[in-house]
Amino acid sequence: MKPENFSSLFPLGSHLCREPMPTISELKHDMEVLKQHGFNLIKLQEHWMIDEPLEGQYDFSKYEELIEHASRLDLGIYLGLTCEQAPGWLYRKYPDCRMVGRNGQTILYEAQTTLPADGKPGPCYDHPGALADQDRFIRQLVQTLGKYETIIVWNTWQEIGYWSQMLAGQPVCFCENTLAAFRGWLAEKYVNLDGLNRAWNTRYSDWAYVQPDRGAYNQNALPHDVDWRYFMDNVQVANVLRARARAIKESDPLQRPVFAHKGGIGLAHGFDWTYARTQDFLGSSCYPAWGPFHSWDDGSPAHGGRPDRQTALVNEIASGVALTFDHIRSCNPPGAPIWAAEFQGGPVSTMLHKGRVPSPEDIRRWMLTAVASGVTAISFWVTRAEIMAQETNGFALLDSEGDDTPRLAEAARVGAALNRHGDLFGQPSWGGAEVGILVSEWNAQLCTTVPPAYDHLAYSTRGWHRLLWELGIPVDFVNVDVQPKSLPKVLILPFPLSISEETAAKIVAYVEQGGHLICEATPGRLNEHNQANRGEISPTLRALFGVNQTSLMVVREPEDGSRWTPGERTWGEFAEDTRLQGVGLLANEQVQANVYIQTFTLETNRTKPVCMTGDKIAGVMRNVGKGTAWLIGTYLGHNGTAYRNESTFRFVKTLLAQSAVNPTHDGKLLQRKRQIPGKEAWFFTNPTSQPVTETINVGQAHVEDLLGGSLARTGNEIILTVAGLDVRVLVVSR
Repeated sequence: MKPENFSSLFPLGSHLCREPMPTISELKHDMEVLKQHGFNLIKLQEHWMIDEPLEGQYDFSKYEELIEHASRLDLGIYLGLTCEQAPGWLYRKYPDCRMVGRNGQTILYEAQTTLPADGKPGPCYDHPGALADQDRFIRQLVQTLGKYETIIVWNTWQEIGYWSQMLAGQPVCFCENTLAAFRGWLAEKYVNLDGLNRAWNTRYSDWAYVQPDRGAYNQNALPHDVDWRYFMDNVQVANVLRARARAIKESDPLQRPVFAHKGGIGLAHGFDWTYARTQDFLGSSCYPAWGPFHSWDDGSPAHGGRPDRQTALVNEIASGVALTFDHIRSCNPPGAPIWAAEFQGGPVSTMLHKGRVPSPEDIRRWMLTAVASGVTAISFWVTRAEIMAQETNGFALLDSEGDDTPRLAEAARVGAALNRHGDLFGQPSWGGAEVGILVSEWNAQLCTTVPPAYDHLAYSTRGWHRLLWELGIPVDFVNVDVQPKSLPKVLILPFPLSISEETAAKIVAYVEQGGHLICEATPGRLNEHNQANRGEISPTLRALFGVNQTSLMVVREPEDGSRWTPGERTWGEFAEDTRLQGVGLLANEQVQANVYIQTFTLETNRTKPVCMTGDKIAGVMRNVGKGTAWLIGTYLGHNGTAYRNESTFRFVKTLLAQSAVNPTHDGKLLQRKRQIPGKEAWFFTNPTSQPVTETINVGQAHVEDLLGGSLARTGNEIILTVAGLDVRVLVVSR
């Protein structure tokens, strides 16, 4: 199948295998099985170590044979690179291309196979020799295989990252090449040593002495830490991605799309926006049943405990699927495809721990939730059960033997339905959102140096997404450093520990121009260099809200819980568990206080109290220009998934209604939309355990159920029943 044939299709694919060991005949057979089930795409994963075992000696013959077989079957090829699994000769040729850990010791790990972790961490491509050999290999690969029109897309990095802390016990890379690149970036950022010294509060006299903090603790909350982590995630990794994309684009005669994908989103981080702009687009893996719980969540099972079925299954789609692809959709350039580049097809298997085999209902619920978040292609991991290392007998649509399973049949059925409307689902057609969750890469990087700040930032961000998802309010993520053409009506700023005055000025401009800001506690308590602002609030934001801080106290969790609260060092440190009481525009509402309670005095009569704790003001609203700025003196997002209660949902719904934002559907069903001119898909999710029947007004449009279910219609209304924990899709044509 040629690239242009996918223009009106929803690419439904599967990875053929990870290991290079299955025979060609076995792989061809599995291709034929997938074709018989209606799949239109196969992923092949190449291995540099296997494909150039000796320098300059290439063997791409197996790929060519498989690609030719795919062509005969009219299957497209999605081809992924595995450059972290570098050949042994590269390390012998350049011993100093090995990565170096924080302690100065060389990382000696050299991947023997693609498991574990696709060869990560791999060599350091800041080494000019290693970079040149990688570039030469990629160009040879693309020149050899690029002649096949069956290849529709290239993937430069499977699950971006080095994962060195997990695989090698050390963060990387502290080699001289990377440190030199870091100093060069600092020199450009700060112009000269005086600029660096002012920002870091240091006294360096020569660039040669500038380096990241190398303390064993590695979380000393120093300005050095923030810049170093920002550099590694946003500059060093991005440079490797750019180099690979450039080598492919300069070698591919057909100029096919180039992308990479994440193993999981950088929640509350901005680096995924960076990665998306080094390629044509960015995708993500998605394994909903691998880790649906955070340890702070309601229902999170203690070690050896038993998860609640309903809670776990809802978490799988809300936090495992919808959150993933709302984030990935948001970080991609406008109009870019949204690929579920690895999608769970079978049981999660790690060592001896084998997870549940996904049912057809799981597969359908996961797929339709992903598509409701804007996904334009799904490629399952993998076709047949894995055969080695930690993932033995896991993940696949097919078992180790046999050519059919109920989960494969359901994936094929849903995929066929999506392809019948490929014009709607195979291209970007997200219906848009009135609410955005703000993302600041600098705040996220700084929070990683102040434990457990990043845990709270990520948890509040995740919780806000869950609150909005469960209220039936679509949401985008908005990066403060990547200005979109238009901003949502409401922006939510979770756990804003660090805000530069430059970023604060952007936020003020948004409000003045008619935006509505909802900000959690401690906005800009620290500046961008990890140093405290006097008054414990950003000066610019203090003026925006018209307040001064009067107190900031840790607040106990309900029933003296200890999910995130440390032990008191002495008597009287913590405020008692409480709920903030709404007043004024939020009268009769209340919300649980989490982590901190921040209280304020008003500096202008234009600032109105909206929350109280006792006789102290703990939340305010101020009209500024054409918009409004709300400051709530605690962390609301935590209650999206911890200590959940109806009052929090009512509070957030009322708060958003003050900015004229309401759920897209008034009922228990949660609605999202995909749309192109003249045609829409309305997704209705039932997050409860029982069937829900509701009346849906569709006007005079033609309506069909995506999967062929029957619909009862009376005039302009459809009577829609959605089973518990299911998703139904109405295709509405006008």
